[in-house]
Amino acid sequence: MQPMPDYSLSVSEQLKSLTVSGALQIDAAQIHVAKCLDRVLSGLKRRLPAAKASALGWLFANKKKPSEAVKGLYIHGSVGRGKTMLMDMFFAMAPCAKKRRAHFHEFMTDVHNRIAAHRLKLKQGKTKQADPIPIVAAALYDEAELLCFDEFTVTDIADAMILSRLFSELFRRGCLLVATSNVEPDNLYRDGLNRSLFLPFVDLLKQYVEIVTLDSPTDYRMEKLDSQPVYLTPINERTDMAMEASWTQALHGRKAQPLAIPMKGRSIHVPLAADRIARFSFADLCEKPLGPADFLAISKRFDAIFLEHVPLLGPDKRNQIKRFIILIDTLYDHGVRLYVSAAAMPENLLTHAGGTEDFEFHRTVSRLFEMRSAEYLALHHERRAAE
Repeated sequence: MQPMPDYSLSVSEQLKSLTVSGALQIDAAQIHVAKCLDRVLSGLKRRLPAAKASALGWLFANKKKPSEAVKGLYIHGSVGRGKTMLMDMFFAMAPCAKKRRAHFHEFMTDVHNRIAAHRLKLKQGKTKQADPIPIVAAALYDEAELLCFDEFTVTDIADAMILSRLFSELFRRGCLLVATSNVEPDNLYRDGLNRSLFLPFVDLLKQYVEIVTLDSPTDYRMEKLDSQPVYLTPINERTDMAMEASWTQALHGRKAQPLAIPMKGRSIHVPLAADRIARFSFADLCEKPLGPADFLAISKRFDAIFLEHVPLLGPDKRNQIKRFIILIDTLYDHGVRLYVSAAAMPENLLTHAGGTEDFEFHRTVSRLFEMRSAEYLALHHERRAAE
């Protein structure tokens, strides 16, 4: 049984104890963000008694005194600066009976599934409520009054078009949002289709969360790099043989064969799989019309993924680049071990500069490096052992 979190602690205190022990370096930028997270923790603790007296008491009180409402937090900064670590600390300490920590893509997949289910009920005559957003928002808030998103990013037009209405409903009910991102709010969905329709969400976000920058001078992910034979480059006969050898070793004599993962009336084709390992080419996953929900299903089904022949990514491959970014995000978030053969090292895969893809790809590069580290591989074993 997991020990209960000590709600009397603060993020600042835990960060300080780790620096005193030598587990972390003293980092002024992280300390500043920790204090901002402590403000949110204090606000959550202040509203606990009202929540016990009346489930809606604090909500009505906030309507009378908007200035007393607890504001969330939006932490943005470069990759590898410790945003996820601080979010982990905060989430463990948050004194909420109902809280949810999710990757943004995973959360939005859930939202779209709920919207689709409501529309089906409407079509079947099981509800008269034509607008699914209030119903979905109410259900989400009933499950979690605190939402924590790691790596908040908006690249999909379907997500962009509903975020303002969805979070208007969530914030109105009292939902608190804490998020990390590589992107400051004004750059969310940058260069996206019909971005003017998305901008009301940015204004809404600024109203309900404090914006803070984490500008640590050190990329801690790069410091963790402990080269493992799991990223092979360039693509040639030698690396193909090395990938084959790693695949054979992972099989341990088992026979690999194709399989299909059921997915809402269709299926995701897996070229080769054995138990909880699978082998794909870049074309299998990134040149087909797959999305976040498909990658999530793959990450939950397999512990290790072999991904072959990642090419150089030029401006003619914008859709493939977007899928590759989401794929790596999802595998990383679920601790999946990744073996890759690619045309170049991660930082050289993207052959053009500028635009949303270039901006988002910096995170992908960092994650591809970290997924080779001893720390990530150890975390992979811990996560999978716990499942």
